[in-house]
Amino acid sequence: MRSFGFTLIELLVAVAVMGILVSILLPVLSQGKLRAQAAKCGSNLRQFIAAAQMYWDDNNGNAFPYAGATAANGTYYWFGLLGQGPEEQRAFDPGASPLYPWLGAGVDFCPAFDYASPQFKLKASVPTCDYGYNAFIYGLPLNMRKLAAPANLAFLADAAQVNTFEAPASAKNPMFEEWYYIDNETDQPNGQFRHEQRANAVFVDGHLGREQMVPGSLDQRLPAQRIGWLRPEILNPGP
Repeated sequence: MRSFGFTLIELLVAVAVMGILVSILLPVLSQGKLRAQAAKCGSNLRQFIAAAQMYWDDNNGNAFPYAGATAANGTYYWFGLLGQGPEEQRAFDPGASPLYPWLGAGVDFCPAFDYASPQFKLKASVPTCDYGYNAFIYGLPLNMRKLAAPANLAFLADAAQVNTFEAPASAKNPMFEEWYYIDNETDQPNGQFRHEQRANAVFVDGHLGREQMVPGSLDQRLPAQRIGWLRPEILNPGP
């Protein structure tokens, strides 16, 4: 039997060949998408560090705070103004960030952060920021001109945290949320290794690193989200 000039056997062979080609190409296309996401995330972090370096230059090397004043309209954080009210309803204004004068229209979100996940919990009425600011920088605070080894100190990194204590999250319904700082001193991890099990981190000197999770630190409440500890060597500047 012939159909459109091909025998049945020829059609079956063609279908089999197409199936083989698809099975070869799909992983390649998937890898390409993951690498494009990591590259876009790296570009975001480079915009942040460029703005931060200009801020430090204009402020005698002084680091900007994690959080500033709380006013009637909300609290000022390093990434913008979070309004008053319950989570998932608060207004957000990125223009209130101390970095905004150098960022202009702001920085995009990391394309690998799964905002569409049913396990994701908003902190404001809209997405805000999916990178964490190194708590050791703003906590001391540091003068960025006096660092002995700026290439060894992370400034920002991919961040997230599991929430089990604020509705709609609960102990029986863990959810993940944006997290705005990174450290190694809290009760639960806050680095997110969302790029092929690596976390992008930008360092004070401006270079970009791809960090592995500290072994054994994966938050088992939502293991698919790859939330764990960043290595302490890049977080604490030491004496």
